[in-house]
Parts: sequence; C-alpha cells; structure tokens
Amino acid sequence: MLEGLSQPARGHLAMLAFSALVAGSFSLGVLAAPHIDPGALSVVRFVLAGVLVGAAALATTGIRRQAFASPWRYLILGGLLASYFVLMFEGLKTAPPVSAAAVFTLTPLMAAGFGWLTLRQRLTGRMAVALAIGGLGALWVIFRADPSALLALQIGRGEAVYFVGCVAHAAYAPLVRRLNRGEPAVVFTFGMMVAGTVLLALYAWPAVLATDWAALPRIVWVTLVYVAVAASAMTFVLLQYATLRLPAAKVMAYTYLVPSWVILWEIVLNGATPPGLVLVGVALTVLALALLLKE
Repeated sequence: MLEGLSQPARGHLAMLAFSALVAGSFSLGVLAAPHIDPGALSVVRFVLAGVLVGAAALATTGIRRQAFASPWRYLILGGLLASYFVLMFEGLKTAPPVSAAAVFTLTPLMAAGFGWLTLRQRLTGRMAVALAIGGLGALWVIFRADPSALLALQIGRGEAVYFVGCVAHAAYAPLVRRLNRGEPAVVFTFGMMVAGTVLLALYAWPAVLATDWAALPRIVWVTLVYVAVAASAMTFVLLQYATLRLPAAKVMAYTYLVPSWVILWEIVLNGATPPGLVLVGVALTVLALALLLKE
C-alpha cells in the first residue's frame, strides 16, 4: 500500500494518524486527570509505552549498541516529552478538552522558530501566513469565541500550564532531526522512552508510591492504556518517522487538525458540541493546515 508513496507523502500519512490518536488523549485525559497525579500517570505511561516500543524494535530492526552512543541525546528528548505530558495532564484538570487542543495548535509556530534555531529551516511567505491564520484560530478557540476575554487576556490556569508543555513539544520535533544519527525511528524512540522514564521516575516516584492504584476508577485505567499504546507508543514512532521526512513546521502543522478530531471525540464520548462561534476558530486552523501542506 505504501510502496507507491513518496517519502514526504508517507510522512504526511503518519502525521494524519498522529493527529487523530493525539486528540483522544484530550477527551479521555480530562476525565481521568482529577483522579491521579500527572507525574504518577506519566511514569506508568512511559513504562508501558517503552515496553511496547522496545518489543517492536527487537522484532523489526533490532537494537544495536551503537544506537545508544551519546546517550545525552535521549535525555534531552526524553526530558522534553516527559515535561510535555506531565504539564498536559496538569492542565487538563481545569482546561476543557477543545480549549486544550487549541493550545496544542500553537506548537507549529513555535516549532518553526525552533526549526530555524536548530536546523536553519526557513519559512516561506505562505507558511508564515498559514501559521498566523492557525494561531488566530487557536486563540479564538482558547478564549471561547469571546473577543472581550481575548482583549483582557483572560487565560485559564489549565491553558497556561499546558502552553508551557507545548513549548517543550515544539522544541522536540526539530531536535529529533538534529540529534538522530541514522538510527531507525522505532529504535530512536525506544532510547527516548527509556531516558524519559528514568527522568520521570526521579521526579514523580513519591507520587507513584502515594497513589492507591487499586482504588482508581475505571476511566483512569482506560485512559492509561490508551495514552500508553495509542497516544504514546504509536504517536512517538509516527512523529519520529515523519520528522525524518518533513520540515518541522509541516510536521507540527498537523496539530491544527487536533481540535476538529477532539470535537468528534467529544460528540462520541459525551454527545457534547461546542458553541457555533468556536467552530469558526476550528475552521481557521483547518485552513492553516491546507495552506501549510500545499507544495
């Protein structure tokens, strides 16, 4: 099926799947976040995802000792992703899922900046316009289609916390391309997962011990399995795969689809639809994606 596709086209297909899978973590995460410490959840998430990715690496390309040369690379990348996930679940304690997904759509603009700093990737005029449109659409959703709230900068605590995490995520994409030395995506992801697990355990081990795992509600376990398998192991590999084939700004452009996917998740899980005016911001983010992906 993929044989006839060019390498960039394969990267685009990977990011389409990435955006759909990531969206589910917002809708499920907002249900689970009040019941468990973000650090404790992230430790277990990284362990489970690391086991899956490691098994996949052994079964496909194998894991060679040379892949772990310069382990500081994995510590940097693992630290960035670990920070992102802890701050995401901390933010979802108070931020609505569609609003949090809109914050996530600010990452392409930040990724473009990091792409220039680390790889000297330059923006075309069309890409700059697209990022501006996408950023405007994201702000419209974040401020819930209320211009007075936008002018007064009334940002919720959850959105602000999650924004810091998105800065870390935006730095991650171009750094993958800068730090990869030819390792297969699945092996490179496994190294990052191991490093991220170690860093998270150092940070959150007291929270892991303090959590009454047997008493957690079912939604926490459903969320944990989903984020470990679909929104961690699978998306990490997809992101690594795409970043080796596409510029950082185009990779992160797919985050513009996440609010639309989240709305679909919310309809399926809760029967909830956002106000009509909020959909204007979602439409702007989709337009930004179309402009960014045009060759």
